[in-house]
Amino acid sequence: IINATENEIPHRGGISKMERKRCMEKLRYLVMIEKSKTYNRMTKKAVEEHVENIRKLDEEGKLELCGVFKGYPGMAGMYILKTESREEAEEICRTEPLVVGGYAVCKLVDLLIADRENNYLL
Repeated sequence: IINATENEIPHRGGISKMERKRCMEKLRYLVMIEKSKTYNRMTKKAVEEHVENIRKLDEEGKLELCGVFKGYPGMAGMYILKTESREEAEEICRTEPLVVGGYAVCKLVDLLIADRENNYLL
């Protein structure tokens, strides 16, 4: 390639260093929802607020995936969030209705996506 900077020169897999870096930075935030001691006293209203929050996140394009754990004692479920920043994901955790109501605690983990586009992070 003539007149190309090092970042524009294709490397393994035919993509440039710049493109590889962009693909490798597919960061999501895994929110693990851990049951608190009061989880079994959760009200129907708390569940409805929780589900409404999930709907809102989905409508805003911030929810990649969510679900309930089966057979995993102490854990209620999880979200995978696609937010602009970790701070935004932290705010979602703080305002999660199950957390606000004292029924659960959120644990936030950075999740770097491995897929075809980024050669599974190789």
